[in-house]
Amino acid sequence: MSADDITTIEQDAAAALPALLARSYARYSNFTVAAAVIDEQGRAHLGVNVENAAYPSGTCAEQTAIGAMVTAGSRRIARVLIAAGSNAVVQPCGACRQRIAEFASDDCEIVSVQDGVATQRAPFWSLLPESFGPRDLG
Repeated sequence: MSADDITTIEQDAAAALPALLARSYARYSNFTVAAAVIDEQGRAHLGVNVENAAYPSGTCAEQTAIGAMVTAGSRRIARVLIAAGSNAVVQPCGACRQRIAEFASDDCEIVSVQDGVATQRAPFWSLLPESFGPRDLG
């Protein structure tokens, strides 16, 4: 897959996130989040946050998207795109960083999206240096 293919897939996924925010179930915090996980095959897997009255039983958008990716048969994350219903630049929470680490490629990126456009990107491993993961279990 070429860099142009990844760029096009990323742009399409970023453009889809604002509409997904309306599907978020954030009745308690009113903080809507949508995410797209792009796998090693260039497929985008989407998710939204789903809150629950019995805190902390809710799920983050990244967690939902990773679950969709695994359900589709993929095991490697190339990019994670995240958008919030506010104007805030959103990064994965600590628990989601650990979830991403389970599947992240060596060059995985976290991409913040605002109004359907990528506004900030960071190498995933800079957000969770020296993490514990599958390689530590032998």
